[in-house]
Amino acid sequence: MATALSPGRFADRGLLRRLEFVAYPAAAGAAFAVLALGVVTWLPALAALARALQRWRTDGDSRMFSGVLKAFPHYWRSLWRHGLFSTGVVALLVVNTLYLLSSSSPYAFVLLAAQAGIAAAVVVHHTALAACAGIAPEASVGSWTRGALTLSFGSPARGTALLGAVVSAALLSLVVPLGPLLLGPSVPVLLALSFADPSPTVRNPA
Repeated sequence: MATALSPGRFADRGLLRRLEFVAYPAAAGAAFAVLALGVVTWLPALAALARALQRWRTDGDSRMFSGVLKAFPHYWRSLWRHGLFSTGVVALLVVNTLYLLSSSSPYAFVLLAAQAGIAAAVVVHHTALAACAGIAPEASVGSWTRGALTLSFGSPARGTALLGAVVSAALLSLVVPLGPLLLGPSVPVLLALSFADPSPTVRNPA
């Protein structure tokens, strides 16, 4: 009887393991969404999300929501200036894009394409920055920035994959209620973590 049930038990464990890869990133994304309500807090919140996901990868720590909240104060102290500047950059890109969309200038399309390229670079860089901060929380902001530049722009294939993850996570998660909000930030960061630290040491696997 036990032998007959074993395949089913293994199947159940496999299903639960696969569900973890949706539930845990979604929980981390929920905590990120709460923290990002402060507008300029989104970058420290993204780094805290990366830290929680990295602890899950290395230690098997499944406390995603509370893990993000716990890590946030550390990253806020380190990244609030960077977050403020980046928020200003994003706001400027949005204003420029809205203006160009309403413009009848023959150069508007070219400038819109340039804005899209800058926006893509900003998204990829900050995704990589969060990953680097999540892997090495005690390192300096300068070290995170240098690591992010290497991670995001050191390889065209890697940068394209990160950008693709951002776009696809937002689009494919539309089938899930609040999917883009919950999985949109966590899936690209999880991919960036796997690029930056492809073989994490699991000390206490779940």
